[in-house]
Amino acid sequence: MNPENLETYINHPTWGLLYRICMVDDNQDLFTTLYAQRLFFVVSNDIKGLKFQSIGRTEARMLLENRLRTLRRSGSSQEYDQLQSVFQRTFQ
Repeated sequence: MNPENLETYINHPTWGLLYRICMVDDNQDLFTTLYAQRLFFVVSNDIKGLKFQSIGRTEARMLLENRLRTLRRSGSSQEYDQLQSVFQRTFQ
């Protein structure tokens, strides 16, 4: 099974449950608050543990658009379609 298809949740110490939108880079994922989807975080996972970096809606949108471009270029149509659906629900 492709890891992009798995729903992933983590608990932020202040904002509560976060939902994983997509991978951003190696060991980095884009998350949003579960219910409102108004706060966005780039979450890094390294030897020291999880690191939360709060980002704005515009930056989160750009990261998601970049991921969509990468998937389209690689020919990953199923992942692309799923992420496009997430993009539309989140940003339009």
